[in-house]
Amino acid sequence: MFLWNYARNTWQWDILCVLILVFIFLTPKSWFEGSERRAARGHQTPATTTVLLGSEVVDNEVDRSHLEQRVRTLSGRSDAQIVAVRKVLDRDGKTVGYQVDIR
Repeated sequence: MFLWNYARNTWQWDILCVLILVFIFLTPKSWFEGSERRAARGHQTPATTTVLLGSEVVDNEVDRSHLEQRVRTLSGRSDAQIVAVRKVLDRDGKTVGYQVDIR
């Protein structure tokens, strides 16, 4: 337990503040690289990219294999996989396009 009885305008307070600043700015990054967060990254899914397609490009949003082939052709990525498809509607509720999340 650390008890501090000095006021803010004393030389002891100044020394403490300097020590805190020295620790913040002079601590090497390597001290914090061995944390558990690094191991947790391996379990997360790969990053996704959202592609916006016009309604004229998509014939049937339910047919995933056709849509995936279309996205591969348009994006130039032969390994693209569809994660999710969302309709983009205008004010009147008419479908104007699709947001396709690919990995």
